[in-house]
Amino acid sequence: MARAHETVVTDQYASRAMAYVQSAVHAQGEDLDALDAIARAAAPQHALDLGSGGGHVAYVLARHARAVTASDLSAEMLAAVAATAQSRGLTNIETAQAPAERLPFADASFDFLACRYSAHHWTDFEAGLRQARRVLKAGAPAIFIDAVSAGTPLLDTHLQAVELLRDTSHARNYSIAEWTAALARSRFAIRSLRTFRLRMDFTVWIARMRTPETNWRAIRALQEAASAAVREHFAIEPDGSFMLDMVMTETVAA
Repeated sequence: MARAHETVVTDQYASRAMAYVQSAVHAQGEDLDALDAIARAAAPQHALDLGSGGGHVAYVLARHARAVTASDLSAEMLAAVAATAQSRGLTNIETAQAPAERLPFADASFDFLACRYSAHHWTDFEAGLRQARRVLKAGAPAIFIDAVSAGTPLLDTHLQAVELLRDTSHARNYSIAEWTAALARSRFAIRSLRTFRLRMDFTVWIARMRTPETNWRAIRALQEAASAAVREHFAIEPDGSFMLDMVMTETVAA
């Protein structure tokens, strides 16, 4: 029997929760440093980490917010976040299990929101953004961080293919143009947008998701058969490691 996409997502991450808590790529980065500075200046009363994953956004927000809610589709992820928060003495983090498209919070419940590396799993991208806007107070900061597509068909097709082979819960990496248009339709006003790149160490990248051998070999076959333009853009290395395009978008709820 075919599984719903939300079930595919939760099944993929149930046994991988601590791998994401411990992941160096997720636990550090210039984007987290920037988020820390934004949260410090905002000093929110109640912040939402939307699509918490390993909880790294929640741990940053907990330094500056009175209360933080870490929301995620996976109960196992949230259990890992709660355990990690307890081990770090972060008593102001609570968890809530929910899909981004159906948040169980009242309108205008939060005065700060951050969403990092989550939207590319959502079943309905714009529904998730609309829910993010609904639960925010007007004028509240909202920070969205995710991998993005370069937008051109050649590069986009390669990226989506390797992402899906690596993680079958992948929905889509959207382009910056798609992000900005969707945010505007969801009543977010963009204040700043910064791009950066992350190197994905191939061995670590597939190990974190426990990608089956048939799939990672297919990824390597795609990389080896890729055109010069694809190989150059993603800076594909002999072992399959590559560069991933990222965007951090600072908005306010309009």
